[in-house]
Amino acid sequence: MLAHAYVRVGELQTLLDTFGDVGDVAAQSRSKLIATGLADEKCAAIVAPDENAIDKACAWLDNEGHHLVTWGSDDYPEMLGQIPGPPLALYVNGNVDALHLPSLAIVGSRNPTQGGRRNAHDFAQHLASGGLGVTSGMAQGIDAAAHEGALDAGGKTVAFLGTGIDRVYPPVNRSLAHAIAEHGALVSEYPLGSPPEKWHFPERNRLISGLSLGTLVVEAARRSGSLITARLAAEQGREVFALPGSIHNALSRGCHELIRQGAKLVETADDILAELGQLAGRLRPAADDADYETLREALSHDPVGIDELGKQSGLTIDQLSSMLLILELHGEVESFPGGRYAKKEPLQA
Repeated sequence: MLAHAYVRVGELQTLLDTFGDVGDVAAQSRSKLIATGLADEKCAAIVAPDENAIDKACAWLDNEGHHLVTWGSDDYPEMLGQIPGPPLALYVNGNVDALHLPSLAIVGSRNPTQGGRRNAHDFAQHLASGGLGVTSGMAQGIDAAAHEGALDAGGKTVAFLGTGIDRVYPPVNRSLAHAIAEHGALVSEYPLGSPPEKWHFPERNRLISGLSLGTLVVEAARRSGSLITARLAAEQGREVFALPGSIHNALSRGCHELIRQGAKLVETADDILAELGQLAGRLRPAADDADYETLREALSHDPVGIDELGKQSGLTIDQLSSMLLILELHGEVESFPGGRYAKKEPLQA
């Protein structure tokens, strides 16, 4: 029950509305906290915090690359702030900036065909090479292939865990977890030491879809966690994509069902980019940010490489990768082979 003893954003807001600030909440008796409707184990955790668990968390945070991102902070990802039931805090191992990239979730079977695994890898590689982040759950199969594809492109990938941040599940993905932490981020809302409880995985799926502009399902049976993620994506107002497959492949049936329900059938990664352009309004408005104005001034109608743009603008490569993709989705920038970018010619009347 450890993972269910922490308070969510909505519950904290209720407590603050009732009692005042955080200090006032912490000073309340268990009975007064229970009267607000908060679960008993959460009230007990507020009244008598687990000092040993706090010490362990503080020790974990002392390590390089370890972060606790809390609701309301500048590091908290805006996309997650838009979903129902956002987490109050996120344990992050890796680069917090990876949580702010426009991203696509790629999910699917834990036991895919070779073709399905290759598709997940290749789609992720192509999209990540263009600056899009790739989000998944680090499970075996499609999840792992998607993370690997993004890493092979030199891009950023985020893995939401169904355990505490200090555990790797499944253990076979230990090397992959280290690579993700180095070139992206491992993320968990669960306290340190939380085991892989079966309810954690469908619960964390809302974060996989919530961080992303859309979710791509690659090979899934009709009853699978991937379809839960797709349903959550649709409920969150995100786009849902599905790869079609052979009618003789049982792992294609979940994708075909999604397509019948309105998911976008995609055959290439460019199909996804074309659709995501319609969701660009969910990203930070480019027109209101001084960094975007600096980038616009550095761009010209002649294609120029990202390194040169960095020299002219003073922005980092990570910043530019994200910003250029957002401008491309807004129709202001055109990308060219060799990682070059130019202002897009306006349409003539």
